[in-house]
Amino acid sequence: MTKTELKVFLDEKVIQYNNPKFLETDPIQIPHLFTAKEDVEISAFLTATIAWGNRKSIINNAHKLMELMGHCPHDFILNHSYDDLDDLVNFVHRTFNGNDLTYFVQSLKNIYLNHDGLEGIFTDHQQKSSLQPTISKFKELFFELPFEQRTTKHVSDPLKGSAAKRINMFLRWMVRDASTNVDFGLWKNIAPSKLSCPLDIHSGNVARKLGILKRKQNDAKALAELDKNLRKLDPKDPVKYDFALFGLGVFEKF
Repeated sequence: MTKTELKVFLDEKVIQYNNPKFLETDPIQIPHLFTAKEDVEISAFLTATIAWGNRKSIINNAHKLMELMGHCPHDFILNHSYDDLDDLVNFVHRTFNGNDLTYFVQSLKNIYLNHDGLEGIFTDHQQKSSLQPTISKFKELFFELPFEQRTTKHVSDPLKGSAAKRINMFLRWMVRDASTNVDFGLWKNIAPSKLSCPLDIHSGNVARKLGILKRKQNDAKALAELDKNLRKLDPKDPVKYDFALFGLGVFEKF
């Protein structure tokens, strides 16, 4: 397949999968339950945090998370009591447990009170061409309160070699435009050109078959390679191809 043929093929797949039907089986449906900006951000961040494993289980547990927060995530983050935190202790999704969730709630409160919210951190610390160093800075600020070491594994650090799939997915949701009613386009001061593809086993395998990724591991180096090639196809909106790679991998078993 020539570069032109590859672009035509992938652009068609983007149109096929970047539509609201995609929401029916995707965790992004959880933040779509909300309209207030901060509710969308917080529900999206927490949903993305537990977005590994079986998609049905992710969605079910994300619904449970929203129930625990009274379906008002921003209000819960700012105004929770110690008794409210006690209600979180039995939550579990794979290795993410109630203690992790409790820290996340307390850290998010600190972020919204002292760092101008999630958008504030990512906007203020963005660099010229990539958000991967920004994610590393975000992790540093996220863990500025006293924390258990085990909780740190739930926020990835690209500068330590991680592809940071879940945070890159969250950033796609927040930054890419809302023209197809899938992503939200809430954060206007970050250019979509800086986004990186949420690299997982599905998108990685498809990218290798298409010849746009050679590295075998799904790590930060592989992400940099994939980013470079996707930006050649669309420098302004490279991460739209996440829809194509994921759709081909999950739905078409490409």
